[in-house]
Amino acid sequence: MSIRVTFLGTGGAVPTTERGPSALLVNREGERLLFDCGEGTQRQMMRFGTGFTVSHLFVTHLHGDHVLGIPGLIQTWDFNDREEALAIHAPPGSKRHLRSLVEAGGYRPGFPVNIHEVKPGTVALSGDDYEVRTFETEHRNVRSMGYALLEDDRRGRFDRERAEELGVPVGPAFGRLHEGEAVELDDGTVVRPEQVVGDARPGRKLVYTGDTRPVDATVEAADEPDLLVHDATFASDRADRARGTGHSTGREAAEIAARAGAKHLALTHISSRYAGDASPIEREAQAAFDGEAFVPDDGQKFEVPYPDGGGDTEGGSE
Repeated sequence: MSIRVTFLGTGGAVPTTERGPSALLVNREGERLLFDCGEGTQRQMMRFGTGFTVSHLFVTHLHGDHVLGIPGLIQTWDFNDREEALAIHAPPGSKRHLRSLVEAGGYRPGFPVNIHEVKPGTVALSGDDYEVRTFETEHRNVRSMGYALLEDDRRGRFDRERAEELGVPVGPAFGRLHEGEAVELDDGTVVRPEQVVGDARPGRKLVYTGDTRPVDATVEAADEPDLLVHDATFASDRADRARGTGHSTGREAAEIAARAGAKHLALTHISSRYAGDASPIEREAQAAFDGEAFVPDDGQKFEVPYPDGGGDTEGGSE
């Protein structure tokens, strides 16, 4: 089962020819979750081939570079005869403003758009074997929060060799044991799952901050996230500017990633002043973080790896 992240918009408040405003598409085995929806997000989805069916949109805060893509996307879905409901999850106090965006210009979509205000520190979405939790962030003049996609633990590895040693016949009995069911053999012997199945293995963890200063809540959002997508608007030579505008530097993002035990760090919301070269942000993050730190380009994809190296994905960007 794969989790593929596509960086649809990696730029700051002012778009450039290379970087659009904030948007992140997560495809988890065909289920698409969109985090933020800056101007032009629908075109980025078309351009980078992510697929267009999104059931949940998670908004970090109401600044325009994170929400102004919503009206166009809503209307395009409507023109394409969408019937499926869309759920928008956003910080407390957002519903009225988001409803105005959804119905911009008096437009009323022909499919349900349900807006949910979610408090930080709670569950925004419970899936079959994962959940999306919220955590409070610190941005300027607005209520803001980040999101952590946390998978449930997976079953342990099945020891086929040990099962055969115990006399379990090859076939359906293997599957029943792996799913937690004891199996009785022809001679009356009972083989229990714990005899042939290893310890549960952790699922994957993805954390997305949106715009924020470095805060403890990001560290606490997930223990050792496999991918942390963190605000890194400026390099450290503009640390005062970062503080004044409620953003982080590349070094500050790296320090948060190190404290959280992250495996990979994606640096996003890059200021337009780095339109030609974002390497100063990337270099200072790499110097402060032992894992992989990178500034993704718009359209870049990243396969989130399993923490134990198992499963279908090995991790890495393309």
